[in-house]
Formats: sequence, C-alpha cells, structure tokens
Amino acid sequence: SFVSVQEHAYPADELMPLTCRGRVRGQEPSRGDVDDALGKFSLTLIDTLDTLVVLNKTKEFEEAVKKVIKDVNLDNDIVVSVFETNIRVLGGLLGGHSVAIMLKEKGEFMQWYSGELLHMAKELGYKLLPAFNTTSGLPYPRVNLKFGVRHPEARTGTETDTCTACAGTLILEFAALSRFTGTSIFEEYARKALDFIWEKRQRSSNLVGVTINIHTGDWVRKDSGVGAGIDSYYEYLLKAYVLLGDDSFLERFNTHYDAIMRYISQPPLLLDVHIHKPMLNARTWMDSLLAFFPGLQVLKGDIRPAIETHEMLYQVIKKHNFLPEAFTTDFRVHWAQHPLRPEFAESTYFLYKATGDPYYLEVGKTLIENLNKYARVPCGFAAMKDVRTGSHEDRMDSFFLAEMFKYLYLLFADKEDMIFDIEDYIFTTEAHLLPLWLSTTNQTISKKNTTTEYTELDDSNFDWTCPNTQILFPNDPMFAQSIREPLKNVVDKSCPRGISRAEESLGSGPKPPLRARDFMASNPEHLEILKKMGVSLIHLKDGRVQLVQHAVQAASSLDAEDGLRFMQEMIELSSQQQKEQQLPPRAVQIVSHPFFGRVVLTAGPAQFGMDLSKHKAGTRGFVATIKPYNGCSEITNPEAVKEKIALMQRGQCMFAEKARNIQKAGAIGGIVIDDNEGSSSDTAPLFQMAGDGKNTDDITIPMLFLFNKEGNIILDAIREYEAVEVLLSDKAKDRATIFKGKTIPNYIIDSNLEMDNMDQKLSENDSQKQSSEETTSPSQGVGLASEEPEGGDSSDVAQPDPLSPAPADSDSISTSDEDSYVPDTEASSIPEPECAQADKQPQEQKTDTESDSKANWDNKVPPMESILADWNEDIEAFEMMEKDEL
Repeated sequence: SFVSVQEHAYPADELMPLTCRGRVRGQEPSRGDVDDALGKFSLTLIDTLDTLVVLNKTKEFEEAVKKVIKDVNLDNDIVVSVFETNIRVLGGLLGGHSVAIMLKEKGEFMQWYSGELLHMAKELGYKLLPAFNTTSGLPYPRVNLKFGVRHPEARTGTETDTCTACAGTLILEFAALSRFTGTSIFEEYARKALDFIWEKRQRSSNLVGVTINIHTGDWVRKDSGVGAGIDSYYEYLLKAYVLLGDDSFLERFNTHYDAIMRYISQPPLLLDVHIHKPMLNARTWMDSLLAFFPGLQVLKGDIRPAIETHEMLYQVIKKHNFLPEAFTTDFRVHWAQHPLRPEFAESTYFLYKATGDPYYLEVGKTLIENLNKYARVPCGFAAMKDVRTGSHEDRMDSFFLAEMFKYLYLLFADKEDMIFDIEDYIFTTEAHLLPLWLSTTNQTISKKNTTTEYTELDDSNFDWTCPNTQILFPNDPMFAQSIREPLKNVVDKSCPRGISRAEESLGSGPKPPLRARDFMASNPEHLEILKKMGVSLIHLKDGRVQLVQHAVQAASSLDAEDGLRFMQEMIELSSQQQKEQQLPPRAVQIVSHPFFGRVVLTAGPAQFGMDLSKHKAGTRGFVATIKPYNGCSEITNPEAVKEKIALMQRGQCMFAEKARNIQKAGAIGGIVIDDNEGSSSDTAPLFQMAGDGKNTDDITIPMLFLFNKEGNIILDAIREYEAVEVLLSDKAKDRATIFKGKTIPNYIIDSNLEMDNMDQKLSENDSQKQSSEETTSPSQGVGLASEEPEGGDSSDVAQPDPLSPAPADSDSISTSDEDSYVPDTEASSIPEPECAQADKQPQEQKTDTESDSKANWDNKVPPMESILADWNEDIEAFEMMEKDEL
C-alpha cells in the first residue's frame, strides 16, 4: 500500500487504488464533507510516518521525513476540516517528530534531524488557531489554511454547528504541541473547548449530544451515544488524564462513563439515547465507529463489557466479512459501505494486551485474511462499497495506513520485533504516538481541578474493573471465553421468524375498521373513515397523496388507536411492496491478468434476462465492444461478440432492444455503460434497467449497467491488456471460488493464504457463501430506468415515487391516487418479518426514463452541470431524510 502511494499518488493526499492514481481535491467529483480531510499537503504520507517506525521500516521513514520537509506546503488556499487536519496532519507530524527524536537518541538513524517536523507542526497549529475565534471557545468546523476564518477570501466561517468529537478531540495534539515547543496557547485553546462542552452537558443524565451550536452552546442534535459525532471526545478525556496527569479529565470521564453504562450500554449493544430522556432509545441501529469503545474500556479497566461488545461486533464481521458502516439491533445491514475502518482492529489489540487470550490472535488473523481476500487490489486495498456484494470503491483513506497496519502488526509482534518500547507512548485517536514524558515537560498550564459539581460515583458499574496494565487475568485463561460463550450465536439468533398471513388472521386483538391493504384514495367511504381516525389526506402536485395522522383530531381515543394501527400497517405494506419491485445491486469482477478478481465494480441490475441471484456461478467471459456501439441495430461484428460479454453505450433505444440484438449476435451477456461523462456509483444512486413494456421472456442472457466511471475502468483495461475477462454475478466471489479447478498463478496467492490450505477451504467457503447469499437485498436506492427509441413514446413503467416529507411530530405516509404505496423506511420502526442478511436501509428510488418527445432528443446529451445539479438535488433530498448520515 505504501509503495503504491509513493509510485502512483504522491504528492496527492490519497491513493485511488482501483485507477492507480492520486486523489487531488478539485480534480475529482466532490464527495462532500469527506473531502474536507484533503488539503493538498500529502496527507497519506504524513499520516503514515510513525507507522513506518512501528513496522521497523526505519530507512523508509527517514526518506519519507525528508520528502515531507522538502515538498509539503501548509500554506494552501484550501478549506479543510479542523478535526481531520488536527488528528491526521498535526498528529502525524507530532508522531513523526516523537519517533524521529527517539531514533536520533539511539544513534543509528536520523542523526541529521533538527526538529523540522515539529517546526511544521507549530506552523500548522498557528493556522488552525483562527478557528477558535468564537465566544464559546469551540472551534469552527472548517478553516482556510491560507486565510483563516471569516476573511473575505476564506470561503468559510459561516457555520454555526460542530460535532462534539470535532471540538473535543484536540487536547492531545494541542497539548503535545505546547509541551514540545513551550508555547502554551495551543493547550489553552483546547482546554477551553473541553471546559465548555463539560459545562454544557445535560446535567440530569450527564450525557452530551452529537452536535452543538458553537456560538450559543445549545445542543442541535440531542441524541447521545459512543459512535459517530461523539466517540473520540470520551477517548480524549481519559487519554488526556493519562498523558497530562490532570485529575479533572479523569473525573469528567468517570462521570460520563457512569452515564454511558447506565443508559447507552445494553450489553452487548451500545444504543443511542436522548440526552433529556436517557431511558428512551434514539435509534434502532449502531454505527461502526463505536467499535473503538471496547478498546477504551480496556484502558479504563472495565473488561467484561469490553469482551461482550467486541464479541458481538466480531459475529457481525463473520457474517459480512467486514463491519458494515451501520447495522441494526437485529444485525441487519443498515449502511453497507466499509471504508476499511481500523476501530475493531484497535479494540482487538487492546483486548489481547489485557487478557493474553490467543482467541484475539485468531480474530486478527481473520481480519488480515478478509483484507487480502476481499479488499486487496493491484494498487493497494480498496474500500468496500457494499459488504454484501463485495463491490469496491476507488478509495483508500489515510487512516488505513496510519492505524490498521499499526494495530495489526502490534497485535502479533513480540517485544523483540520492536525497536522501541511501545508502552512509553500513548496512541491518539489516529494511532499517532505521543511520549508519556510530556506530562512533566513545559507545564505552563495550572493543573487545578476545573471540574465543577463532581460527585463520587456509585462504583457498581465497575465491579469487573482491574487497573493492572499488564495481563489482567494471567491465571484464568478461561475468563474471557466464559464471557464470550453466551454471545457466539447472538447474530444468528436475533433474526425473528416471519409471521404468515394465516397466523396473522388467527391472532387476537383489535382490528381497525379499515385495513391498509384495502384502502383506495378515490373511495369516499374510505376517506370518511380516515377522517374519523384523525388521518388527513393531502393531494400533492405530482399526483401523489400524503397521509398524516393527528391523534387529537380523531373522533375518540379508540379511533385514534385505530388510526395509528392503520398508519403502521400502511408503512409496513408499503415497505414490502417497494422491496418486491427492487432488485439488489450486482457485481462485475475483473478476473483476468493482472486483476485476478481483485477489482469489483458495482453494477445496476436488469428486470429482464438471467437472474444472477439464481445462478450462483454467474456468467464469465471475455468482453468485446460491439458495433454499432449503442447496440440499437443489428450487430455488424458478430464474430467478435460471439461467446463473449458485449460492451455497449447507453442511449438511443430501449435496454431490452440492446439485449435482443447482442443475444442474436451470440453474446453470453451484456454490460451497458452510461454515456454521461463522469457519472459514478460513488455519487449517484444505482438504478435498475426496466423492460420495454413487452414480454421479455425471450431475453435469456444477463444484462448489467455500469456508470461512466466504472465502465471506463473496463475500457481502460481493454486498451492496456486487450483480452479482459470478467465475471457477472450477484456478489463478488473470492479468488478460491473464481479459480476453482484451474491453475492459480503463484503471484496472486497471498502469503497469508497458503496454497496448501486453498483446496481445504473451498468447500467451507462455498457452503458459507451459499448460506450468506440466500437472502440478499439492495444496499442503496435503486432507481428504475428504461431506454427509449429516438423520437418514440415512453413505455409505461410501474414505479413508486419517493415520499414527501411530513411534519416530524406526526405519522405520515404518501401513496399514489390509486393503490400503489411507497414506504418511508425511516418513519417506520416496524420490524421486518423476514431474516435477511442485509435489509432495512433507507432507500432512494429514482425513475429515470428517457424523454418521450423528439424535441428532447435534440439535446439528449445534457451538460455536465445539469447532471451534477440533478445529483445534488437527489443527494440533498436523501440527506434531509437521513440526517444521521456518517
């Protein structure tokens, strides 16, 4: 990975491992807030510095430091995240400086080093200080490296909110900078921000919210957990005590920790609650960032809940190969992405250090094997776009090199493998190393206790606490196993058995006078019943209707209950009907040299042709470009297409017509590539290809759709290697399955997956994959599209529309004027009846049909600005529905 960064990406901030090039901000399609980490300062190189020393790559470290000193410019006119720049760049420079002076003291390496990284860190620290120019002391979330905040040319400084972690994850780096340099201002600013958050905590629950107003201190989002938005605030309170020796930080952490264990911890789950009503859960899903918490509990010494939560997370990983970005309380996929986050590896390392239990070495081995089997690509490791299909995203974040490799190496390393004592350092949230001797250096800040209203806590939550920093249970190796044992089947056991219609009809309990499945918006009697139940019907301009219930408007309390049941039924029925109309995304896997199955592209499915979910082996063949490229007339190069998978361009006729033409030419499958330049599944919702309104049973080959960016990866491969073989399937296959029965080139067999074990694992892999593939659902909104003939009429395609937003304090559901319903999956908290591997994710539906008039075809290739505007509207609408997006 590091060599690929140097060869293909440097001096860019990040590597794009699928296309083997650097990600330069402004030259790639914007990814929103994610791009705020990029500042044109060679982010990945700086973030990886101390990892090189941990892995005993001292020569590479010395060369990397020289590169940073020589090439990196911190004075760019670019707006960056204060939080990300602090933990990745400032932390990376300080971590690099820490190990550089350690190596210099040892006398062999870095003898020329004179604190250059520290000078750069101080320069960067001063560039971040303008963000703290608020009355509260909380920093603005973004700052311009050249112009600061609220400068006419800064393009930032208008924000009002920041996340708790964003403002509360500064003290380690800023205090270390002050202690290293003797300049106290950095530590002072970070302490002031922490003091303000502490004063604004909810006093009755002692919890903090996710986002806070940086000017007034009011909580904007009042849900509280240990995952995204809050996570590292708690981490830095405890670690600030360890590094700085200030008791007030420990007192604050213990106060918060008591509240977390009282309200948020529901072993083995960690569920968000409302800060004012902490007994009320705020959501029914968990995000992957909370995987750091067992490691923090080990540092605290509370070992039992750490083992429980870690084991639950491991069971989820064993089910999906990776930890989904978010998953529900019954362990279904909520957000299917996995950007190679290191938090679970971090907790695994700390639990092994605490228990000495070799079980955690096996966990680490599983992580390494999954990375090599599913995420490794020719230029490094690619993030998972969907853990269910195995599709990749052209992304390798800097934290993957900064943290993942560091924790995995330390998990397996013996003391003799290390060139320094890791116990002399504390890890920042980005796993950068800060020396513990800083606690007694340049103490310019008074250590008086600024924690007010601190009271001694009931210690019942800490019964299993053991403050020993060595192995906690050396004489009882079965201790951790006894805690894990009840949880080993928790994921499988959580899926409820569905209730059949027959069982439902036999059930007792009151039935509303009108059932959702019988409702018709055009029936006057139905409308009268709705009115009696307090349900009002609103006609929207686009022909849909919106249902809203206000219990106070019902004729009686019993009618209000009937109305509530009706709304719940409507949401559940709508959800079922929408799922029936949707198909999950598919996978296009490049299996020829030099890819060998390592590159997986997310593909949109078709409503016609071979159903890849019923053909587990998929369709495999070499690709060939057809003539004419649009595939709208008889293929003129059938000899090139026969027995191959045809590549064609979207547009000018129906998808089904393209499929018939290539099938007639002898193709065994087809891939339609979007003709909109720059379109990508990274930024646009996938859609499924609809038929032409006629019977499509004659189409028997599989058809998949790729956006322009993903399609160009295949086209580029053809230009470079000519013969390119792909596998069309419902989800990516591991290489053992792809090459089953064939000779596997030695150079694609990873050293961690020995050839001798390959055959032994085949049957196991096949059986596991069969069970995991039996129930698969889409991870993201799948829009519906059908190509149209030029100047022709559009075929009618039954397709539900998205719901319109309804007032937050009322139950609402939208439906068409007849009897086709669409669910608001966020509004519904009704559990799914079927035990699916990956379900219940907010869906975004998109009907994408070509224009039905010839006039529109005169402009059939819209400008890029128009496409981006449409995407932005879709993305904004989705974000309005899903404000909890990571």
